[in-house]
Amino acid sequence: MRVAVVGAGAIGAYVGAALDRAGVDVHLVARGAHLEAIRRDGVRVLSPRGDFTARPPATDDPAEIGPVDYVFLGLKANAYAASGPLVHPLVKDDTAVIAAQNGIPWWYFHGLPGPFEGYRIESIDPGGAVTATLPPERAIGCVVYAATEIESPGVVRHLEGTRFSIGEPNGTISGRCSAFSEAMVAGGLKCPVEADLRNDIWIKLMGNIAFNPISALTRATMLEICNHRETRELVISMMRETLDVAASLGCRPEISIERRLAGAERAGDHKTSTLQDLEKGKPLELDVILSAVVELADLTSTRVPTLRAINAVADILNEKALEAAGKAAVPTP
Repeated sequence: MRVAVVGAGAIGAYVGAALDRAGVDVHLVARGAHLEAIRRDGVRVLSPRGDFTARPPATDDPAEIGPVDYVFLGLKANAYAASGPLVHPLVKDDTAVIAAQNGIPWWYFHGLPGPFEGYRIESIDPGGAVTATLPPERAIGCVVYAATEIESPGVVRHLEGTRFSIGEPNGTISGRCSAFSEAMVAGGLKCPVEADLRNDIWIKLMGNIAFNPISALTRATMLEICNHRETRELVISMMRETLDVAASLGCRPEISIERRLAGAERAGDHKTSTLQDLEKGKPLELDVILSAVVELADLTSTRVPTLRAINAVADILNEKALEAAGKAAVPTP
């Protein structure tokens, strides 16, 4: 088995290190100081489950790797449309692309029988740009229940969770999913193959859709949002509307809102990935988390007044963040 991890950041490098520990022929695609550190010292994983160091080959040029069996995408979903130069040198006829992303994936309606089969979600696949780069038939979905961060170049701190649920868009238990799952388990991770991964997508999205934009708008941690009475009620309203959209598409996750809130409280003073991106001057990954659900609400005539309002103000925040990032990138005369 040959695996390439494209975007070997906090999650990607963690997965790559685990696969390397399992004896998989895994290659990391990274850049900058992080790449230099990996080449020099390997990937150092600091974890409450035990520290370890892995030394998979790493590069910033996918052409050096060549075709692989699996491409594990550690990129943010808003980078997928432009990922062709990174992904195309790695694929052959049967290469699978495992997209470890938050929110609604571009392949959501691929292989899903019903009135919306094949529907393209414009907010996350504008003009079909993502589909053109990453054909849905290559896709294996992945919902990440692990929290990691880059502590310093080449050093990944594993905070909690080891589960990476995967599944085929058409709901089959395929050989390619089973083989990848076995490799992940051999590396010390949990990787169940789900017949209905969309259930997992909505369960995780319940938290992301509320906490990510609110944290960016308020600069508050998850615990602070939960402990503030009004924002807690706002979270509940957003989660309730999200479940309504899921139900309109035939998906009814078996998890209560209170249970999702309890999970967020256990995370403590944790900054969401969206808040971290905002602080670093990066684009906010809210199209797949929030805008897509509002689009699906329109598609199914589901009322989502709270989601719609938060999406509007978060969209302005993202525009301001992109404007600031653009100005910072312009060299001073």
